[in-house]
Amino acid sequence: MSFSSEEAAVFARKFAELADNMSIALLDKTVPIRLALTALFAGGHLLLEDAPGTGKTALARALAKTIAGSHARIQFTPDMLPSDITGVNMYDQKQRDWVFHPGPIFAEIVLADEINRASPKTQSALLEVMGERQVTVDGVTRQIKQPFMVIATQNSIEQAGTYPLPEAQLDRFLMKTSLGYPAYAAMVEVLAGSAEPDRSELLQHVMTTAEVAEAAQTVAGNHVGRAVLGYVASLAEATRADDAVSLGVSTRGAIGMVRCARVWAAAQGRSFVLPDDVKRLAHPVWEHRVVIDPDAAFAGAKAAAVIARALAGVPAPTVDK
Repeated sequence: MSFSSEEAAVFARKFAELADNMSIALLDKTVPIRLALTALFAGGHLLLEDAPGTGKTALARALAKTIAGSHARIQFTPDMLPSDITGVNMYDQKQRDWVFHPGPIFAEIVLADEINRASPKTQSALLEVMGERQVTVDGVTRQIKQPFMVIATQNSIEQAGTYPLPEAQLDRFLMKTSLGYPAYAAMVEVLAGSAEPDRSELLQHVMTTAEVAEAAQTVAGNHVGRAVLGYVASLAEATRADDAVSLGVSTRGAIGMVRCARVWAAAQGRSFVLPDDVKRLAHPVWEHRVVIDPDAAFAGAKAAAVIARALAGVPAPTVDK
């Protein structure tokens, strides 16, 4: 499946329209918006770790509105059950039969708010749906809508009463990023429009979910040369060999990088991936997958530094088209 330069130009225009439309609701958040769109077209999920009130819910709403998709928000709590996410069969007296009531996971854009507050069993139910893209209840399997994307949030401030996601489950998120606080000028604009806090209502549909699914399938054919593939593999190996690391980038993480790089390159209007695309995406795609050795963490080692050392130590191929 080839991806032409003409198709890349069309995709870049649509990608820019989507990003510009979402920027109406999220001022001064260009980079997180583009990363979220990259995860969407790459068929992955996004993890946001940020302070409360920075616009995480607004991002999910803006994305759903922009692609004319359904949106659901799940507020995770310690007493939440897996059926609260997937749905449950209930007996209908009128029909005299069991009827399935779908849970919020059947929306196309799902915000999993404070996922680390739920029990490991409930977390696993969500992450299973993320990986398999289907729900099985009482032996009956139901497919999830496409496109399907989970935007999960973790509160980085309050850790009491939380259940941190295990490394194997973190690896299921294609990217991790944060929104952060807006710059001064953007903050003034937000305050000026505070009478209507939900700016996502101002957004227009730019693409339909069917068009998004078709574009995702097309952009998956964007060319990645063997030199760039070798570069990705070498970077992954470099993270595993780092003295501060107990667990480096997995094979799933390396595959995720290639998927993201294809979309990122196409969003720039290119029908081929460059090493610079990999460099730009290295931190959001890989940082959450690197597990620091406890002794090294005590000494102040960080996953970001491991990624930086890998990028500095592995030479990038000069030409690859």
